[in-house]
Amino acid sequence: MGQLFAGGQRCLFIDQVQASRRLAIMFRMSVEHDNPSGGQGNLELLAARIKVWGRELGFDEVGISDTALADAETGLLAWLADGCHGQMDYMYKHGVKRSRPEALLPGTRRVISARMSYLPDAGRALEVLGDPDKAYISRYALGRDYHKVLRARLQKLADRISVAAPHAHRVFVDSAPVMEVALAEKAGLGWRGKHSLLLSRQAGSFFFLGEIYTDLLLPVDEPVGEHCGKCSACISACPTGAIVGPYRVDARRCISYLTIELKGAIPEEFRSLMGNRIYGCDDCQLVCPWNRFAQCSDEPDFQVRHGLDSAGLAELFGWPETKFVELMAGSPIYRIGYERWLRNIAVALGNAPGSPEVIEALNSRRDDSSSLVREHVTWALRQHHVLPAEGTV
Repeated sequence: MGQLFAGGQRCLFIDQVQASRRLAIMFRMSVEHDNPSGGQGNLELLAARIKVWGRELGFDEVGISDTALADAETGLLAWLADGCHGQMDYMYKHGVKRSRPEALLPGTRRVISARMSYLPDAGRALEVLGDPDKAYISRYALGRDYHKVLRARLQKLADRISVAAPHAHRVFVDSAPVMEVALAEKAGLGWRGKHSLLLSRQAGSFFFLGEIYTDLLLPVDEPVGEHCGKCSACISACPTGAIVGPYRVDARRCISYLTIELKGAIPEEFRSLMGNRIYGCDDCQLVCPWNRFAQCSDEPDFQVRHGLDSAGLAELFGWPETKFVELMAGSPIYRIGYERWLRNIAVALGNAPGSPEVIEALNSRRDDSSSLVREHVTWALRQHHVLPAEGTV
């Protein structure tokens, strides 16, 4: 039998069609962007279906928020004023577009936030961190670049919404001035942890976030309460003391910033503290009790490539540039380039035991064509007393 849908203006009887097609027909006929009172029931149904469609596309959870970020904007401006962004000039060059979605995309009324777990089937993180001859790479960067994966899925979701209710929209994945954590928090996907990342009771924090800005006046989800309590494990665990207070990270001290965003020499005061972390850092997440519930991803693009979950430092330091370009193509690591890749590994080799293999690897690049690499190799060799300390004869 046909199913009856009472949509504010018309009744449609549709036989033997899938739910998504039925919604598409109904919404094309009844949703009015500028008349929420006439189609709010339909918008509520659409919001529910968006979440179903999101899960079908591989997202773990989808939520909807409004665009009011006044409190987050105040915090952002104070953080910038204190210089905590370091060399990340893009954090302020767009002005208030980051904290005012309607300024970035005029007409935006709602933001659809989605999260997708990325934790791969990789070597045990703490075991790698405990082996100073191995290279630790942040778990999110062990596979292919997440931007393409999430952006493609979000665009499919946005397109599916358009079939049901044509809308002006734009998708974002960590590539534009968007306050993704604040928006996801408003959308009920979790709460901001003291390490400044979003936390979920169901999934911890090992997930990516993406957004769809839309002019549809969808019903919003309720935020969830915070569940960190008195725990400060993340603050205590930070190797460089970058979490300078609850919910506040000074990027200039953060290993993720130092190994990824910083273009020049890594300040000497942080080098020994970096250990074997050559790309990013997960320490604040690894100690978080909520990450007992972190979900491993079955997304093929997030799985480990080229044995990067437990590769040796000396081995990686020996890669010629052609091999780096070949193997890191399509990886988040590619964006830092070969020179900074070697810079980071040189620091880690300086922190490793002074075995013949480590010393040989460092000596092989004492005359590297890059002054940046040479400077960090020299520091590393001094750590092993192969070269005299700076300022001595």
